[in-house]
Amino acid sequence: MRWMETERLAMVETFRGADPDAPTLCEGWNVRRLLAHLVMREHAPLKQLLDAASRPVPGSERRLGDVAAAALTPAGYGGLLARFAAGTGTANPMTWLGDSVQLVEYVIHHEDVRRGGGNHQPRSLPPGQLDALWARLPLMARMAYRRSPTAVTIAAKNHPAVPVHKGSGRVLVSGDPVEVALYISGRQRAADVDVTGSGAALDAFLEWSARET
Repeated sequence: MRWMETERLAMVETFRGADPDAPTLCEGWNVRRLLAHLVMREHAPLKQLLDAASRPVPGSERRLGDVAAAALTPAGYGGLLARFAAGTGTANPMTWLGDSVQLVEYVIHHEDVRRGGGNHQPRSLPPGQLDALWARLPLMARMAYRRSPTAVTIAAKNHPAVPVHKGSGRVLVSGDPVEVALYISGRQRAADVDVTGSGAALDAFLEWSARET
């Protein structure tokens, strides 16, 4: 089984046991709305793009709201979860992005649900899944930190440190691959990482990073 499918199955169980009205780490989204996002992303990507084009306030997306509204009852929520559990159709462009992109999306949104509801206990993921996740993070970090005022390196236990941005000074973001993924994606407050560096460089990076969140 591919790691993205392993993570999908784990997410289904988390969604099944979660309160659909509980908050998540995504601003303006409860669990139901986040599940609706995943289903739209995989089954109606054009509607998702149309929502994004209107630059709505998080939580006010019209098309996403319609999908979430159809899941207000237990039966509706169960049906929405079943659609997510069924996987992405082969004709959907999401399948062209590769398993690693889907894996990162799933891991981050899985933690959005868990930690948004107050469960910050780290999960114990298989080494192979952590390796697959880590392999994607350098590219993700290069995109996230392309305007960083300092040089940035990411590191994790059992994985080599990877420079992801050049610049003056040096900042190191280190932690478990899941925690580093959360930090890179703008979920700094929920991520258990160590951010170290020289005084001036560290201050500049943290100030910039807070503005970018």
